[in-house]
Amino acid sequence: MFHKLTKTVEVNNFWCKESQIHIIWSCIQSHAGLLNLCIVVLIAVNSRLIIENLMKYGLLIGSGFWSSSTSVRDWPLLMCCLSLPIFPLAAFLVEKMAQKKYMTEHVVVTLHIIITTASILYPVLVILRCDSAFLSGVTLMMFACIVWMKLVSYAHTNYDMRQLAKSVNEGENSEINYSYNVSFESLAYFMVAPTLCYQLSYPRSASIRKGWLARQLIKLVIFTGLMGFIIEQYINPIVRSSQHPFEGNLLYAIERVLKLSVPILYVWLCMFYSLFHLWLNILAEVLRFGDREFYKDWWNAKTIDEYWRLWNMPVHKWMVRHIYFPCLRNGIPKGVAMVISFFISAVFHELCIAVPCRLFKFWAFLGIMFQIPLVILTNFLQNKFKNSNVGNMTFWCFFCIVGQPMCVLLYYHDVMNRNGSSS
Repeated sequence: MFHKLTKTVEVNNFWCKESQIHIIWSCIQSHAGLLNLCIVVLIAVNSRLIIENLMKYGLLIGSGFWSSSTSVRDWPLLMCCLSLPIFPLAAFLVEKMAQKKYMTEHVVVTLHIIITTASILYPVLVILRCDSAFLSGVTLMMFACIVWMKLVSYAHTNYDMRQLAKSVNEGENSEINYSYNVSFESLAYFMVAPTLCYQLSYPRSASIRKGWLARQLIKLVIFTGLMGFIIEQYINPIVRSSQHPFEGNLLYAIERVLKLSVPILYVWLCMFYSLFHLWLNILAEVLRFGDREFYKDWWNAKTIDEYWRLWNMPVHKWMVRHIYFPCLRNGIPKGVAMVISFFISAVFHELCIAVPCRLFKFWAFLGIMFQIPLVILTNFLQNKFKNSNVGNMTFWCFFCIVGQPMCVLLYYHDVMNRNGSSS
């Protein structure tokens, strides 16, 4: 009797294990067909959109796709961009004199404030005074913002080095004479390196992979051309045939935003891949720059603040090092420090868009500041539902499906209204 009972238990355990394996295997396989279906539907829908666009507008890419007759007017912006290295040179001279104690700390800080402020105001004045293309203005403003951030990091880091040298030399072991190096070579390398945080040395790779570098350059050309094609063939016709989103029919505005969301999302993804994956890695490879953490898996972000921590690592590290942590060290609460960080980011987003448009409606500024309540909302949803998909879907919906198309429509129609009133 005991032998039969034992045999029955063993058989039941066997069937339980078999059932568990079957259930696990079913869970693994259950969504594979649906994923394939989603891919097929995505290809079909996008193919229909491509055919519909070609039937309605024809091929809009002409001979002026890569060059334009108005590009001659952009020469002042090019000269301004080429003259931006004057400001790092001035910052280096200030630091050199500070190292030799030719100036007081107050004078050094004042001069750095003047230099960094001039490095951002100079391009703004050039763009506003010249009748240049929007793309040229955006490019110049992005370069100017990068120079500004690098100069802030350079001044801040050297200030910390001076304070460290002063504390070591005045300490108990005063016989140790600690000094830091102000080198023009290190500054020059920092200004072209794909990083925004200054330090005396960086990790370096052993050599340049020429074959890999050539493949990345080819990809960069392809994806840059793809971005331009999508903008000319899909985004421009939709925007030109639309109304102002805050005027007219609400359903029509929603339809325009949703119709713009797909091509703008593709352009956004191509821009991210071209800039953060291709261009920054190309620059790092040429300079043998070893720190290649330019982004993390931001597409899996569960909350908005997690996205901002993951998608642009050079800017995130700069914000943490030169804005967030200094605020905390000065007794500012974490929430206020986060608001200050978003405020600085919003100001520079507004400069990069409003100045080339010559239109200050603060749409970009408000869009970035609106991220703060979205941070609170996505954190609440994540904590309430304990599901990563809820926050991730909210992020994609507000950021890429609604936010960017709305911003494009607002700036386009405001620029057109300004041009119409001025003419």
